[in-house]
Amino acid sequence: MNIKVVTQILEWNEDCSNNIKEILKRKNVYLINVMGSPGTGKTSLIIELIKKLKDKYNIAVIEGDIAGQIDAVKIDALGIAVVQLNTKGACHIEAMSIKNVIEYFDLDEIDIVFIENIGNLVCPAEFELGEDLKIAILSTTEGDDKVEKYPLLFSKADSLIINKYDMKEYFNFDDKRVEENTKLINPAIDIFRISTRTDEGVISLVNYIDEKLKILNK
Repeated sequence: MNIKVVTQILEWNEDCSNNIKEILKRKNVYLINVMGSPGTGKTSLIIELIKKLKDKYNIAVIEGDIAGQIDAVKIDALGIAVVQLNTKGACHIEAMSIKNVIEYFDLDEIDIVFIENIGNLVCPAEFELGEDLKIAILSTTEGDDKVEKYPLLFSKADSLIINKYDMKEYFNFDDKRVEENTKLINPAIDIFRISTRTDEGVISLVNYIDEKLKILNK
């Protein structure tokens, strides 16, 4: 019975996810789902992307947390439309929540919506949210064994950000190991080595997203 219930939830979530895709496609809005552990640098990365993209695109953010609004306050300070989504204990965001939240935005005036998902390497990867781009973030401070331990997220992501790259020597982080293990389960994934502290590699990700938007708007 438990297996049957989970299957029904996932099927319902997929239907809702497809509905979100239809809504955003009509509005030419690009939805980016950012996933990773707590402290991996999701908010910092989104802030840097906002700074480099906001002169060209109108941006909104859905800030997912179990509780609080600390990161939403940081986004709001940039003058960016943001909605705080608190799950009150759930380790992931589901599609229905995203569908409800996007109603708070004027989608006719927005080009990109970032979702900062709940800090977790497992649960968020199981739920489609109608996104156009899945970004997985792994920081060098977390260790280079995470792809082997938590493969689902890395197998589903469109791009992998190895964040805090300037710190890799201090933590004996083997980025080649991470790349090889990721490519084994997801050969098409794009991998970026980034430091939001030094700005290393950020512009390459900005250009990558910019190219995705150009394809959407053709």
